[in-house]
Amino acid sequence: MEMEKRINLELRNRKPSEVKELVLDNCRSDDGKIHGLTADFENLEFLSMINVNLVSLDNLPKLPKLRKLELSDNRVSGGLQALAERTPNLGHLNLSGNKIKDLSTLEPLKKLPQLTSVDLFNCEVTMLLEYRESVLDLLPQITYLDGFDADDQEALDSDPSGGEDELDDEDDGDSGGEEEDEDGDLDEEDQDVEDEDDEDDDDGEVEAEDEVKYGDEEDEEEADSDELDEEDDDEDAGRGEKRKRCAEDEDDEDDDE
Repeated sequence: MEMEKRINLELRNRKPSEVKELVLDNCRSDDGKIHGLTADFENLEFLSMINVNLVSLDNLPKLPKLRKLELSDNRVSGGLQALAERTPNLGHLNLSGNKIKDLSTLEPLKKLPQLTSVDLFNCEVTMLLEYRESVLDLLPQITYLDGFDADDQEALDSDPSGGEDELDDEDDGDSGGEEEDEDGDLDEEDQDVEDEDDEDDDDGEVEAEDEVKYGDEEDEEEADSDELDEEDDDEDAGRGEKRKRCAEDEDDEDDDE
């Protein structure tokens, strides 16, 4: 698809001034120049033109709010002065896989005070002796070259507008809330189980007390019964003795007669 048609497709019935991100990767530029991109894209912050057979940046319009420009896998060999003049707030520039051979080609980038990251992977300039040190000296405002700083610390990928970081924070906040809710539910369940155990212990103690109480009452009843039996035995014995004496007295009376 030709670049101009691709731009019209990406607009999606919007005005150019309403577009903040524009991706034109893998479309076709027959003469190696930019077509269809105008200064009407005044609020554009992110522009990607990867592998579009681009040779020259001469047709690049003035984009005052552009912060990130992806130009990897093209055939750009110079003309970076256009970036210094038309993208004053550019912060990230990816020229990987282009035809950059000399350090002098990069000199116009010194006029971009907001530039913090430059990528030159697979460019011939990377084969120069002390390439990293030379580029960092030439462009003192940049922090990351080919994704690493002067201390070989890797750069963190982020959205130019910071949107991804905000989304990550929101996701963390939501997930944290869910975890807290789950922990709360688990604590309540554990508390319910503990309450049930306490109730079972209380029931066991009550049953044990009832057994002791009922056991004591039964022992007392048995003891009372034994005492009653002994009293009945004593009364029976007394009656037997009385009858015996009566019988003896009767026998004595008969003998006297």
